[in-house]
Amino acid sequence: MLRWGILSTAKIARQHVIPAIFKADNGALTAIASRDKERAFEAAAAFGIPQAFGSYEEMLASPEIEAVYNPLPTAQHTEWTLKAIEAGKHVLCEKPMGMSAGDIERIAAAAKSAGVVVSEAFMVTYHPQWAKVRDLLAEGAIGRLMHIEAAFSYHNVDPNNMRNRLALGGGALRDIGVYPVVTSRFATGVEPVRVRSRVLTDPDFGTDSFVTGTVDFGTFEMSVYLGTRMANRQAMVFHGETGFIEIAAPFNAGLYDGDKVHLHDKGHTRTKTFRYPGVDQYLQQVHAFAEVVRGRGGEVFPLDSSRRNQAVIDALFKAGESGDWVSVGG
Repeated sequence: MLRWGILSTAKIARQHVIPAIFKADNGALTAIASRDKERAFEAAAAFGIPQAFGSYEEMLASPEIEAVYNPLPTAQHTEWTLKAIEAGKHVLCEKPMGMSAGDIERIAAAAKSAGVVVSEAFMVTYHPQWAKVRDLLAEGAIGRLMHIEAAFSYHNVDPNNMRNRLALGGGALRDIGVYPVVTSRFATGVEPVRVRSRVLTDPDFGTDSFVTGTVDFGTFEMSVYLGTRMANRQAMVFHGETGFIEIAAPFNAGLYDGDKVHLHDKGHTRTKTFRYPGVDQYLQQVHAFAEVVRGRGGEVFPLDSSRRNQAVIDALFKAGESGDWVSVGG
C-alpha cells in the first residue's frame, strides 16, 4: 500500500482524489496538510484521515508519507513539487504542473536526480474511452484524419476563485486549455508544430477568459475555443475522410455526460457507440501511479509529455500577443 499525503484541502482533492485513494486497493491515505491547521483537522475528521498537519513543510518531513498529491493553485505547483522531491517523496501534481515548459524541465531534472516518480495528473489519459479513440484512429476507422474540433468552457465570475486570480496562475489556457491539447496529442500520437491564437483578457480579473486558436499538427489541424464566462460545454470531434469520432464527455467523464465514444460514417447512416459506464478516471490514475512506484508495471503520464504539452500552451500565449503563427518549442 502506497502511503499518500495530500498537500492542501483543495476542492479537487476533496471531491475526486481523496475518494479515489480510499477506493484504490494499493494505496492508503495517511495525512493531509493545510496552512490553516483547523482546516487540516476538519478535513482529516471528515474523511477519517489518520494525520493532519498545519504546514506543508511538516507533512513533507514526515517519514510516514511516501507519495504526495499536489492540488495547490497552478502558480504554486512547481515550487511545492520541487520541495516534495527534495524531501524524497513521489509526486502526483495537478495540471498544469508549471507556468512554463521550463518549469517542467526543472522538475524532470530534480525527479531524475532524486530517483522518485513524478507525474502530472492528466486523469483523462487513464480513461479507457481515450484509449479507444486512439485505437480507432490508429486502425483507420475514419480514414485519414483531417481536422479536430475542440471546445471547453464554463461560467465562473467568483473573484476569490483561483481560476480568476492572475497571481495564482488562473485563466482559460492553463486551467482548461491543457485538456484539448493533451487529448489530441494522446489520441493521435502526433506533436503540434505551430499555433496561432486570439486571447482576450478579462476586464475584471486580468486573466485570459476567452481564447480561440488553431493548432497545426502538420498533416491536420485542431480548432479550439476556451471560455471562463460562457455556458458549460465540452467537445472533442475527430473528423476524417470517411467518418468522424465524437466523445460525449471528453474531460469530465461520468460527470458532464455518459462515458461514450461515437463512431460515425461519412453519410451519417451508421453510428457505433462504445460505452464505459462506471469508470472512475481518478481511481485509474492513483492506482496506476502506485503500481509504477512499487515497480509492478504499467505507466504514468510522462514528464517529457508534460513538457511538450506545456510548450503548446506557452506558444498559444505568445501567439495571442504577436497575432501570428508561433512555432511550438520542445
